[in-house]
Amino acid sequence: MSAQTAVDSFLDQTGAMVASYLDACVHCGNCAPACHFYEASGDPRHTPIYKLLPLAKAYRRHKAPFSGFKRMLGLAPAEVTEGELQEWQELIYDTCTMCGRCTLACPMGIDIATLVHVSRRAMVAAGLAPPELLAVAERSRDEGSPLGVTPEKLKERIEWLRDEYDVEIPLDKPKAQVLLTASSIETMKYPHSLAAMAKILNHAGEDWTFSSRGYEATNFGLLTGHAEVTETMVCRIVETAEALGAQLVILPECGHAYGALRWSGANIIGRQLPFEVLQIAEYLAKLKREGRLKLSPLTESITFHDPCQVARRGGATAAPREVLAGFAQDFREMDHAGNGNWCCGGGGGVSTISRANDLRHKTFEIKMRQVEDTGAGTLVSSCANCRQTFDDDKAFYKWDRNVGSLVELVADHLVQ
Repeated sequence: MSAQTAVDSFLDQTGAMVASYLDACVHCGNCAPACHFYEASGDPRHTPIYKLLPLAKAYRRHKAPFSGFKRMLGLAPAEVTEGELQEWQELIYDTCTMCGRCTLACPMGIDIATLVHVSRRAMVAAGLAPPELLAVAERSRDEGSPLGVTPEKLKERIEWLRDEYDVEIPLDKPKAQVLLTASSIETMKYPHSLAAMAKILNHAGEDWTFSSRGYEATNFGLLTGHAEVTETMVCRIVETAEALGAQLVILPECGHAYGALRWSGANIIGRQLPFEVLQIAEYLAKLKREGRLKLSPLTESITFHDPCQVARRGGATAAPREVLAGFAQDFREMDHAGNGNWCCGGGGGVSTISRANDLRHKTFEIKMRQVEDTGAGTLVSSCANCRQTFDDDKAFYKWDRNVGSLVELVADHLVQ
């Protein structure tokens, strides 16, 4: 592979939208303090728009207005080199979770997260993605999930969950109105969450099932920039839901799963999705509105972390608060909550890249300050990747706060 391969891939993706973003930057620097990596490090290289420099150079040399004329006069930027791409790999992958907070701060409305995704696709085309992240993405394609949860392992896990949590969990029901999906983080590390979702759907009287074909909601193809894996993971769920005749697909507590299917799914498969897609927090809010969610009061003090891909990037910011209203008796909102919330620091595949750990831990100090300022004893979220990042950082700092899951809290307080 070569730098030219990356450049060609980037230019192929540079239509009117990408070009307008690249041309719109006025170099104001407003995106810098909006980035948790810049906030934690103070390193100017962590300025979000700077992370796009090599491929922005390629655009200005080859595709920007008057680029041909500038090349003739020797005024165009130099060709991008493989050395530059190797250097920038760390910035594109290790120091960006594609959380979109920089987009909110940009006075020109440049969607930097989308440009990073385009850049990552170019890096994958050139063979320059971090090997550990690429391996996880390809394991999703080949084995069914990024953590190696094959259909056989899923069946074993569900059998264990049925006994361990005394809950009915249908698997491979031939026809169902609702397809429930899972993330492999939940399946392997937080199995209580799978049992919790099952309890809630049973409580609501849904006609639902898990499927051993389209079960993995996490999409590491999207995180990595691997278009083939992205499409494979989306199509598995779509084809499974269509075969079931499902009218609703529920996504678990997973951030990028929401963006991959809810907002990118139709574009990926080239047609409208023939079913509704709800993230689990949205589904809980729907049940509450319909009077199908009866809960006993939650008395402990809690605060809520908005997953970037569900809230800021996905638009489902109000749903968890709708669930918590009247249920959480001592709910304490963080500063910068909602669409402006600070990222967990581990999204976008960053938690998979070991060399990124030191800076990732440093960014967690922002979250600790947010939580401690509320005085709440428990930090709750609706994303298992955020939760895993918090658990990891909690152990690293020996932090004294509890970390929890919205769906588990709800399931533990169901009133029959």
